[in-house]
Amino acid sequence: MTSKRHTTVDVRREDFERAREHVAPHVHHTPLVTSRLLNEATGFRVRMKAEIFQRTGSYKIRGPLHKFRALTPSQRERGVICSSAGNHAQGVALAARIEGIPAVVVMAKNATPSKIAATRAYGAEVVLHGTIWDEANEKALELVEERGMTYIHPFDDIELITGQGTLGLEIFDDLPAIDAAVVPIGGGGLISGVSMALKSLKPSVRIIGVESSGAPGMKKSVEAGRVVTLNRVDCIIDGLRVKRVGEVTRAIVSRFVDEIVTLPDEKIFEAVVWLMAYQKLVAEGAAAAPVAALLNGLIRLPAGANVVCVLSGGNIDLDQLRGMRWN
Repeated sequence: MTSKRHTTVDVRREDFERAREHVAPHVHHTPLVTSRLLNEATGFRVRMKAEIFQRTGSYKIRGPLHKFRALTPSQRERGVICSSAGNHAQGVALAARIEGIPAVVVMAKNATPSKIAATRAYGAEVVLHGTIWDEANEKALELVEERGMTYIHPFDDIELITGQGTLGLEIFDDLPAIDAAVVPIGGGGLISGVSMALKSLKPSVRIIGVESSGAPGMKKSVEAGRVVTLNRVDCIIDGLRVKRVGEVTRAIVSRFVDEIVTLPDEKIFEAVVWLMAYQKLVAEGAAAAPVAALLNGLIRLPAGANVVCVLSGGNIDLDQLRGMRWN
């Protein structure tokens, strides 16, 4: 990794502990799952942090729960709004219901029907607009002005990042001997929180990020020392398909993440199937990226190192399997 510029963003251990006090009563402390096959394939001692078993099916409830704690009474009364067709939508919706805050989620008209239904089931008002996230996001920002609601960014918000970092505290609780954590990168919110939380507890832990080689926005931004907008995104994986990472997340990753590796979508999808076949775990593409990096020899550590892969979520659209038959 290139030179690490200092950033004023600095979340301390006590900040993460305070966040956990508020987040923990509403989330599952998800397990670290072992894998003999991954151990044999890599020479490491591998565990997988299974946020696939989290409420809403991903880690994304953690950040909003902490973010909402910082809202003023008037902001809580007016409500919150976000734009998302995936895990962020459901995380915001359920966190808002827990906190008794009105929530609006703007989704593209062609969003997966099951995800629209799940978001509504958590109590949010769903507004359908446009055909891509950018158009839905423009509508969300319009509604911020019209209704006076608070916009909840999917990743570039320090309160949100701190909430996501509670996942890192759980990893350390369960494996104080951790040597390295391998974390997927989309916009950078998850790895920002996890890297700061783990290094506040154990500065020697190595943090390795994984991106799709078709959307290496964070790797290019860290190398450039500034946020780089990708001209082209050749990635179809929700959670990794990001054209521009955050200003806050880029600064944190530059300082706290030791290495970023990339590999093509095809290899990541192979890891999705591998996890189903050999571990009996259903992980979405972004969640399988750390396992893909291990299986493809991209993680270089001493033999016997204690490695944790973050399986960030398990929300796969299975509608396309309906009607199929197999043994």
